[in-house]
Amino acid sequence: MSVEISLKQARRLALAAQGFNGRQAPVLIKATHVAQMIERLGVLQIDSVNALVRSHYLPLYSRLGNYAQPLLDQAAWSQGRQRKLFEYWGHEASLLPLNLYPLMRWRMRQAAQGVGIYQQMAKFGREQQATIARVLQSVREQGALGAGSLNTRQERAGPWWDWSAEKHALEWLFAAGEVTVAGRRGFERLYDLPERVLPLAILDHPELSEGDAQRGLLLHAARALGVGTEKDLRDYFRLTPTESREGLAQLFEDGALQVVQVQGWRQPAYCLPEVKLPRKVVASALLSPFDSLIWERSRTERLFDFRYRLEIYTPQDKRVYGYYVLPFLHNERIAARVDLRAERANGRLAVHAVHEEEPGLDEEGMHALARNLRQMADWLGLAEVQINCQRVSAARLRVAFAGLGF
Repeated sequence: MSVEISLKQARRLALAAQGFNGRQAPVLIKATHVAQMIERLGVLQIDSVNALVRSHYLPLYSRLGNYAQPLLDQAAWSQGRQRKLFEYWGHEASLLPLNLYPLMRWRMRQAAQGVGIYQQMAKFGREQQATIARVLQSVREQGALGAGSLNTRQERAGPWWDWSAEKHALEWLFAAGEVTVAGRRGFERLYDLPERVLPLAILDHPELSEGDAQRGLLLHAARALGVGTEKDLRDYFRLTPTESREGLAQLFEDGALQVVQVQGWRQPAYCLPEVKLPRKVVASALLSPFDSLIWERSRTERLFDFRYRLEIYTPQDKRVYGYYVLPFLHNERIAARVDLRAERANGRLAVHAVHEEEPGLDEEGMHALARNLRQMADWLGLAEVQINCQRVSAARLRVAFAGLGF
């Protein structure tokens, strides 16, 4: 039998699971707070767009507030005991807690074999074994290397996706788990052998079967999402329908998950057994376009009645909301969206567009948005918030700024 919950309860369950639980963030955010939040989420998506700040920094800010970005750098790319994360294909390119590394080994095996989601790599793996072996030997001998230092191509490179054979080889080795990311130079990955980067206890963990690993990932997704359909849970770590359906059936049979019917959802959903339903979630936050709360767009529409699409690659004259638009979460609603840009040379956070969602923001909500923008500017080290939008919503935002003395 499935349990029935309302849409409002599902929304609160999701927000609490994702770390928007209304608790006051600590005044001094330490490395342990950062590590605990990442462990809770399970994955931070990495993206190269730097219109505001690299996307992997934003989810922690949305939940913790004004934390020092070097804390994440330390957890992701430092050497020794301070390192808590590794890079891999979790949900796209991602940072993941070290304890998920054993759960990703089956995916590395698939990559080496060119099967599953890695079938497109099979041809390169077959035909370029000499290049792969040469690149791996260079890493063994020289330590952490970027693709540029190995490039033997004579002609000038084309656009950013025009990879050299050495870059392809490094990415093949990375997907297969033969190398890992030791650090970054700017945004360029530096690759090294896993045994020189990751704790031996993680690397020596007994091999898990594909089924055990996939069930572990699905269970982690259920904890992180609070409640989700099979497709929602599958998408969190990019599993296939067959993998997720078999895994969920076993988790349900074992009593690790329960089936719930969410009001208005066509498909059944899953959550942890005997989960505690929050009575209320009070939180205001600007969200990264790549935040795990909203990256599965159909779930975002079901949960929040909020249709969200990236317009980064949409021609400017065809954009509806803007280039880099952050949804604004306020008191269990996604209540607005704001097109933001960090103009670092001018020391200001530029607000290019403000769009309220029906039924709009009341005065308290508009003041909350103003505070969030001012706090984000402070976090980014920007002295000024400049509102360039001429919409009515922006006029209301200016009044809210003035009322708060900003």
